[in-house]
Amino acid sequence: MMAHVSIQNLKKSYDDVQTLHGLDLTFEKGEFVVIVGPSGCGKSTLLRMIAGLEDITSGQIALDGQVVNTVDAAQRGCAMVFQNYALYPHMTVADNIGYPLKLAKVKRDERNRRVREAAEVLGLTPYLDRRPKQLSGGQRQRVAMGRAIVRQPKLFLFDEPLSNLDAKMRVQMRIELRRLHRSLSATSVLVTHDQVEAMTMADRLVVMNGGRIEQIGTPSQVYARPASTFVAGFLGSPAMNLFSARAGDGSVIFADIHPDVPLNSQLPMTKGQSFTLGVRPEDMTVSAPNQPGLPAVVDLIEDLGGLRIAHCRMDEVFASAVLARDSQVREGDKVSLRPDPSRLHAFSLETGKRIATNQNVEAGALAFTDTRS
Repeated sequence: MMAHVSIQNLKKSYDDVQTLHGLDLTFEKGEFVVIVGPSGCGKSTLLRMIAGLEDITSGQIALDGQVVNTVDAAQRGCAMVFQNYALYPHMTVADNIGYPLKLAKVKRDERNRRVREAAEVLGLTPYLDRRPKQLSGGQRQRVAMGRAIVRQPKLFLFDEPLSNLDAKMRVQMRIELRRLHRSLSATSVLVTHDQVEAMTMADRLVVMNGGRIEQIGTPSQVYARPASTFVAGFLGSPAMNLFSARAGDGSVIFADIHPDVPLNSQLPMTKGQSFTLGVRPEDMTVSAPNQPGLPAVVDLIEDLGGLRIAHCRMDEVFASAVLARDSQVREGDKVSLRPDPSRLHAFSLETGKRIATNQNVEAGALAFTDTRS
């Protein structure tokens, strides 16, 4: 069973503080949607409102066409997995997984059957007689997921489920979650502040900031055509470089870098127009200082094994660039930075919203790397 979710003009206020500002969203049946944004942006509040754990100030939430604003959480057909596993330490894995069914007074034989099926899906069959303290963090999280699976929900809701795991386990559990989603043919919504989780797991991304939706799209769409400077800076590791610029005659002039260095541009901008120019680090070429480009000094090189990132300084302006594998650039070197003129982004100085993006960027492949240790 899969749920279709429709959210219209959804608002949430605590006293005089508005947390969500008129959100409009649709989750299609069978989608894996990831809601991503910084801490405090309202993403967990949104998830709890869908689940029925938070009251709605105004607007509506509909599941499969039925408005559920006043429907109790237990009657919505949703199952929620939280950041903290909240397992009962005195119960076995089997009893923890089957506890929601016991509360629902499901007969023992049916309860045991569902527990066995969930354990098989999650690879927990060998651990059914163990206590939570005998499990790893990843195994405990799978028990929490099993507790959701046995309820046979139409909609799975995951609230930062991987944030308590170490880096290696997070990667493994990302794979597990995607596999679980496919095997259950469910509609799943996951909330995270982690851009890597968001980009690698989602069928569709919802990027939130300050209680508002900044952008909705597939990971490749959002990465290639960020709707605002916030999205451009939040998604991508390292983040997109943002420069103050103005349009010349078929060129871009970097306003805060001296001497002014024009760059050929295909952006459809009016001559003299000021804007924020965005360039992804992988679209910056680092070359010798006598080559055309922006004069810079390399402050730091991050060597991440398969990836090397140069963090450069141009007067008081800073920029990052991905180095070629055979690059001999070292910290302290003077270099020339040259953005790819066919892969530029323009944003409004006033609103931060996207004005234009080169067509070549739209067709470009998704280039995203987890640069965290």
